[in-house]
This record gives sequence, C-alpha cells and structure tokens, in this order.
Amino acid sequence: MVMSRADLKAVKNTMAVYSEPRKWAGFTLLEVMVAVAIIAIALVAVYRMYTQTIFMNSSARFYTLAPLLVQKKLADIDNQPISELSDESGDFGDDFPGYAWQLTVETLENEILDKDQGELKRLDIRVSLNDSEASYQLRTYRFGVP
Repeated sequence: MVMSRADLKAVKNTMAVYSEPRKWAGFTLLEVMVAVAIIAIALVAVYRMYTQTIFMNSSARFYTLAPLLVQKKLADIDNQPISELSDESGDFGDDFPGYAWQLTVETLENEILDKDQGELKRLDIRVSLNDSEASYQLRTYRFGVP
C-alpha cells in the first residue's frame, strides 16, 4: 500500500500530537498544599466535634444518674429516725465506681415551731463524680415528730 504525501503528513501530525509530552499533566506544589490545608481544617473540625460529643455524653450520663442516686440515698435516710440524722459521707460501692455522696444535716429552729411539736431539719445531699469532676446537689427538708 502506497501512501500519498498528504496521507504521510496527516499521520505524522497525528503522531506528533500523541507523542508530545503534555505541559500540564500533573498538579503543582501549590495546588497540593492548598488541598492538604483544606483537608487539615476539615479534620480538625471533625476531631473537635468528636471530643465535644464524648464530653457531652459523659455529662449527660452523670446528670441522668445523679438524681437517681440522690433518690436512693433519700430512701435510705427516710428509714432512719429524724433525731439520728447527722453529717455523713460515703460512696455507692462497686455498682457505681467513682460516685460519692455527702450528707449535711442542719436543725432549723423557728419561733412558730415548738420543740415539743417536732424537729425540722434541712438535708443537703451532694453526689460527685471522681472527686468533684462533676457534682449534683439537692436540698430537702424533713419534719419529724418526737
């Protein structure tokens, strides 16, 4: 098969287009650095959201569990005579590690309340996690007949 001069020139031009190295074949260093910076900013934001979520989860767990532990302690207190209540502290055992409670009892005196009618006591119960990492306090009053 014999090719004409025009055919040879067309084939040569076509081959020149495909064999020539492309000037813009990759990314520049600046483009790569911008892409890495954008990814780093996005990853920092995701990491901050992750740590904030963990903190909020532990905080929500404490503020859900603490009122229940206070109720448990109040149930124990209600089984005691009011005259025997005094300042105490302790923990909740192996069921709730890290949780501790503290009871403060104060006898209130009032002119309206006569000693013969009964005693009014103010009870402050504080539940804390890991030595005051988080704390929850409840104040209640108990009236006891002698």
